[in-house]
Amino acid sequence: MNATGTRQHKSWLARWLQIDKFGPFRSDGAVTTANKITILRILLVPFFILQVLYYVQGGNEWYRLFAVLSFAAAAISDGIDGYIARHYRQESELGRILDPLADKMLLVSGVVLLSMKNDPHLGRIPMWLTTTILSRDALLIVGLLIIQHVCGKVTVRPVMIGKAATVLQMACILWTLLKLRADWLFFVSLAAALCTGISGIIYVLEGIRQLSASPSSSATVREG
Repeated sequence: MNATGTRQHKSWLARWLQIDKFGPFRSDGAVTTANKITILRILLVPFFILQVLYYVQGGNEWYRLFAVLSFAAAAISDGIDGYIARHYRQESELGRILDPLADKMLLVSGVVLLSMKNDPHLGRIPMWLTTTILSRDALLIVGLLIIQHVCGKVTVRPVMIGKAATVLQMACILWTLLKLRADWLFFVSLAAALCTGISGIIYVLEGIRQLSASPSSSATVREG
């Protein structure tokens, strides 16, 4: 097969991601390469959930291996799509929605599944960590809706401790799936809970600041 034929027979994944020799990450249209990687990450979530459930049910180690690999692939792709978006100018409004959505789907599903009673096959993530994560996320969603309604626009500024919380939450999930030392899981979970709680407070304070700066939040004086 000649070179032309080879180019015409690129894999469907390479064509879908718009990867070629001369333009590694083209952006043709609204759905950029970074967004497509994020979509792939979202599609990995139900696969990950199924592997964990099947493993807990029967203890087949292949299911645990697939759960670890799918979670790791999704976690790594989080860094890849961010890198592509920043370095190839593919930051988009769709990406700002899909990226945190994919993160929440992956982390919440993993934390909830692994905080259940999965004996004898898997250990448990502390319930207080799961409660902290879910409470913060629920509070942030309510806050975002209120700010959007009052101000008409929400400005989200990621903070370093929030990124640390995400990494530590991922570490807790992988720690449990890999069956590493249970006594150390407590300390990793504690660090994850602290970072999650502190980042939640920072986001709440930022939300209050945005509400206070909005003219719609000012009291109206009725004459007469």
